[in-house]
Amino acid sequence: MDDGTDGQTVTDGRKTYLLVDGENLDATLGTSILQRRPMPEERPRWNRVLDHVERHWDQPVSGLFFLAVAGEMPMGFVQAVTSIGYRPIPLQGEGKVVDIAIQRTLAALAERDDDVVLASHDGDFLDEMGRLADGERRVGLLCFQEFVNAGFRELPGLEIIDLEYDVKAFNTTLPRLRIIPIDEFDPLDFL
Repeated sequence: MDDGTDGQTVTDGRKTYLLVDGENLDATLGTSILQRRPMPEERPRWNRVLDHVERHWDQPVSGLFFLAVAGEMPMGFVQAVTSIGYRPIPLQGEGKVVDIAIQRTLAALAERDDDVVLASHDGDFLDEMGRLADGERRVGLLCFQEFVNAGFRELPGLEIIDLEYDVKAFNTTLPRLRIIPIDEFDPLDFL
């Protein structure tokens, strides 16, 4: 809300936690959309994602980027996401370590008043996201809409945010097949 003195926005102290399941997004981009390993220039611009969420919900964002590390720390990537404002969370161990860590983080956030955006398509997070979609906070799912686990669409109050169409996180247009609202149809896209 505007404080009436200098035009700056004043929040109620809440913030948004953005939890990024990088492996899930990268696998969906590569396997389902590009049908090959994405080139660096075809990956999301993660700074745009942070900026979009902060502007969209008009409050500070804390970005947590979860990644599994099989061998050595991927220092180039870790330094890159750190420099744009994410806190990297490199994990190692048995099982789906990224899923386990995100589930634990979502459960911990249920005890707080902050808002949450999960960047993933994975149905393994349905229970935790369902608990967060309690009407007391804003809850979002950042994804490629056509690949979202159907259970997410049934969560009341969950906002689905498309990584390409809403966030504009890519420098190129991805070869996605989607239903096109007639107001957005441009025949030049197909000629």
